[in-house]
Amino acid sequence: MSAIEIRKVESRRDLRTFIDFHYDLYEGNEYDVPNLYTDEVNTLCKEKNVAFDFCEAEYFLAYKDGELVGRVAAIINNRANEKWQRKAVRFGWIDFVDDIEVSRALLKAVEDYGRSMGMTEVVGPLGFTDMDPEGMLTYGFDQLGTMATIYNYPYYPKHMEQLGGWVKDNDYVEYKLFVPEKMPEKYSKVAQMIQKRYNLHIKKLKPNEIFGENGYGQRIFDIINITFANLYGYSTLTQRQIDHYIKMYLPMLDLSLVTLIEDWNTPDHKLIGVGISIPSLARALQKCHKGRLFPFGWVRVLRALKMHKTKIVDLMLVGILPEYRAKGANALLFYDLIPRYQKYGFEWGETQVEMETNDGVQGQWQYLERECHKRRRCYKKEIK
Repeated sequence: MSAIEIRKVESRRDLRTFIDFHYDLYEGNEYDVPNLYTDEVNTLCKEKNVAFDFCEAEYFLAYKDGELVGRVAAIINNRANEKWQRKAVRFGWIDFVDDIEVSRALLKAVEDYGRSMGMTEVVGPLGFTDMDPEGMLTYGFDQLGTMATIYNYPYYPKHMEQLGGWVKDNDYVEYKLFVPEKMPEKYSKVAQMIQKRYNLHIKKLKPNEIFGENGYGQRIFDIINITFANLYGYSTLTQRQIDHYIKMYLPMLDLSLVTLIEDWNTPDHKLIGVGISIPSLARALQKCHKGRLFPFGWVRVLRALKMHKTKIVDLMLVGILPEYRAKGANALLFYDLIPRYQKYGFEWGETQVEMETNDGVQGQWQYLERECHKRRRCYKKEIK
């Protein structure tokens, strides 16, 4: 039996090898949606990712007989550990060939790193923050992935079971929501009622309203920080992170698919809810060779993003302030967005990951035809 050699990523060339391994392992897979190479670099590079203000990380490559056979990132999010009173090292960006000794060696590298840093448990797959993909796919291997989630081969969770010591830390579900031919009557009635009774109103964002200290970009992420605060593993976004996401991602959005809800009882029309959706980029990204936009990938991505050349819409973020949820404020989001989905010819939407115990979120879909088509898990193991 050949020994598995673990090498630490120490150079830009190593990092490129680390990133490219996923593209090579999943080349031609019809369900995997590869990330953009530049996004991977910006996330993993310590000089570019502002999460390194409070995170530490090391990346590892596994070799067998001189051939690259696996990769993994070991991450310590100090803010999350402080908030949740844990001493956890996270594993993420994990990929490996179907060889139990490879997965064992990769996870041991994470465990050893965590032990050296004073950690007492390993958890994952998780990224630096909730803005990164999380959870290992355990069901739905024949379903198309999304740009915001992880796709992995069916043998990954089988390895986790065989290795021993790994137990469930959190499970997620994902739903396929079918766009109705007609607006569900319940959404219409509730939306009209809460506009009159509570003076809540739909706000459509304009490009010149995003930036600035009091711009809607800042307000949107303030809502996200509040509504996501108690979700599994969440660490509050810092101001530097918020500034980064506003600059990098909000200008790319089709603002007709972004719906905000305001409370007009307040002098400044307080923002109380947000729904951000985008046309699915899954098929376009699959056609970008090794995640590169050039020479022709950018055309496919732009066609999907701006011309809606897809039948799928991704619900990227939905957040309603806690005190407004019981008032049915989420109905206003769907009341505004469903006609737009119909207009653009979207047939179904992806909810992205939801904690399986989050009945409040899943209750939002009760008036739509839906299918739970994917499940995923975060595992944990004590470090002895």
